[in-house]
Parts: sequence; C-alpha cells; structure tokens
Amino acid sequence: MSGERYPPMGGYANPFAALIPSAFSPETDPNIVACFQMADQDGSGLIDDKELQRALSSYDQRFSLRTVRLLMYLFTNTNARKIGPKEFISVFYCLQNWRAIFERFDMDRSGKIDANELREALLSLGFAVSPVVLDLLVSKYDKTGGESKAIEYDNFIECCLTVKGLTEKFKEKDTMYTGNATFTYEAFMLMVLPFLIA
Repeated sequence: MSGERYPPMGGYANPFAALIPSAFSPETDPNIVACFQMADQDGSGLIDDKELQRALSSYDQRFSLRTVRLLMYLFTNTNARKIGPKEFISVFYCLQNWRAIFERFDMDRSGKIDANELREALLSLGFAVSPVVLDLLVSKYDKTGGESKAIEYDNFIECCLTVKGLTEKFKEKDTMYTGNATFTYEAFMLMVLPFLIA
C-alpha cells in the first residue's frame, strides 16, 4: 500500500494519518496527469474524495462516493480521504484492470454480472467465496435491492474492493493460510469497519 503513515499507535497504523503530496514521474501518461490536474482544483497536489469522484465519473461511468472512499482507503491505508499522484495512478490502472475483468465475465453483455459470472470473476482474481457469501454479495451490491440478482460495474468495483480488502486483512492474521485466524475484538473491528463506513 502506498501513502505515508504516522507511527503505529497501540499496534495499529493511525487510520487518520496525513498524506504527503508526491509528483508524477516524467513517463506518466499525459492524460492521467491532465485528469489529476483538472481534479486538483486548489493545486495542493492532493485530491479529495469528491474531486476523485468527479475525475473518475468523467470517463462515462458514475462512481458512488462510498466506492471512491473505499478505493482511497485501500490505496492509502488511511481514512484521510485524499490521494496524491502516486495513488491516483494506482487507482486509474486498477480500475482499467477491473473494467476488463467485468467485460470479460459479463458473458451476455447485459452491463451486469450475475452470481455465476461474479463467482468466475472473483476466482480469476484469486478469491474463492462460498455460495452463501456469493449470494450475500449479489444481494448487497444489486442496485435493485436483489430483484435483478446482478450487479453493475460501479458496484462490482465496490464488491471486489471489499472482498480483496477483507481477504488481505484476514491473511495478515492467517499467516499459515489455514483458513482460520485468531484476533481480538478490537483487531476485528479495525479490520471490518473501514469497509462498512467508507
């Protein structure tokens, strides 16, 4: 994960740590630089959640503020709700990869992924979830409240971010990769809450 953090407090990184602005490298795609600069209204070298939402939504896709905040959390490991050029590049290319995965597994070209397509997409990303978890994911991220039993691209991103983030946090505690882990209540809350309140 990128971004600067304060020293750990009580064994955990400060989730409200400040980011230090970075710069684009000379070989960065000029379109990415221009997109970031348009979003960075105050010229601070950092963009906030609403600026990132506008920048990402300008590419013919609307992202909820919740999805944007989850992206920011996963690429900074803080709740600072700001990112710099380094994180922006990572977010940009990550979204391109997920768009390609979404399109590959949207077999019927409906613009939505059903449970079977989601299972295959998650497997391609290295995440094997049980049928019960899969049903919960589809119900949670289906914009129709479960009627269509399928999820659209922006919610697919949020779904993948949640599965990826929680899996990575769990693996930190399951160092032997047994599928079991022991952690305190506080560690559990610190692991799960950022994904619930993004």
